[in-house]
Amino acid sequence: MVSNTKVSKADFYEVLGVTREVSDQELKSAYRKQALKYHPDRNPGDHAAEEKFKQASEAYQVLSDADKRAAYDRYGHAGLGGQGPGAGPFAGGVDIGDIFGDLFGEMFSMGGSGPRGSRQQRGDDLRFDLTIDFEDAIFGTETEVRIRRLEVCAACKGRGSASGRGPTTCAQCQGRGQLRFQQGFFSVARTCGACGGTGSVIGDPCTTCRGETRTSTEFKLSVKVPPGVEDGTRIRYSGEGDAGRAGGPKGDLYVVLAIRPHDHFERHGYDLHCVIPISFPQAALGAEFEMPGIDGPVNLKIPEGTQSGRELRVRGRGVPYLNEKGHGDLIVKVVVQIPRKLSRSQRELVTKLSESLTVDNKPASPGLIEKMKDLFN
Repeated sequence: MVSNTKVSKADFYEVLGVTREVSDQELKSAYRKQALKYHPDRNPGDHAAEEKFKQASEAYQVLSDADKRAAYDRYGHAGLGGQGPGAGPFAGGVDIGDIFGDLFGEMFSMGGSGPRGSRQQRGDDLRFDLTIDFEDAIFGTETEVRIRRLEVCAACKGRGSASGRGPTTCAQCQGRGQLRFQQGFFSVARTCGACGGTGSVIGDPCTTCRGETRTSTEFKLSVKVPPGVEDGTRIRYSGEGDAGRAGGPKGDLYVVLAIRPHDHFERHGYDLHCVIPISFPQAALGAEFEMPGIDGPVNLKIPEGTQSGRELRVRGRGVPYLNEKGHGDLIVKVVVQIPRKLSRSQRELVTKLSESLTVDNKPASPGLIEKMKDLFN
């Protein structure tokens, strides 16, 4: 016995997962998600996914049309009459690029009817790594470097052709930059292989640049390093990168600085750090002497009773602030040196001194132990 019962069609709003108050933009967004999820190219051989894709396409076809949506809201599927899935724009080849936009643009290489992109393109940005001395980073410097970049071809003046006529319309895609193919109930656009999607070709390429419109050229650049730069600082030179294609703007050049280490000084932010040895008498009695600084002699005063590992701060003798007034500080860490060998007279003097000094040789507190570890580390 054959049943005459018809299978009821799913509600279009439920198919797309939206309410009846959905806006046009929300409707479009919901359809994009459904189409991306169930598209046959992402679910090869999955007939259930293909059916859901068709349902979502049919639902969007109806609900995106104001008149059809109004009829459907009032009468349901019966209100559409013969405007089913075989009567709308999906019956033939629909340009789904208009619906999917950027979401499927990369997946199917789709676009409008024109070329995929203009021949005019901005040039690439360039990076040049420059290593400078420690002192140059502090005081600033100016140096000349040689850099290779792409320049507009002088032979063809950037046209790419030997005759100077420039590019002609691609005969394969008729200047659209894309070739369209019919696949089932929708059409797909693919990038034209003859012109690479530009919509134009060069019939007589320039012998110098081989139709590339640009040639590799070395140029000199004077790099000005301001005082106070740090390791990894980037200096941007606008318009000093590769030349653009077909009259496009130039890219930028970024000079990235690397700083060589110093033999005696280390930098922490805008402060300079160094370690100097002092004798036991200097630490015990105090002293004042001249030590070399990064920017000239520094008068350093050692207070009486200075302990080994103490840090002394000299204001304003550090690194100049970048693009500002003022300097950081110089941090001097003093380490008391103990002589490895003593002469007989020295030993006698130290012995006498030892007899006059008393030290409580109890175990040190944990805090002191940590300080000693930091000192020796």
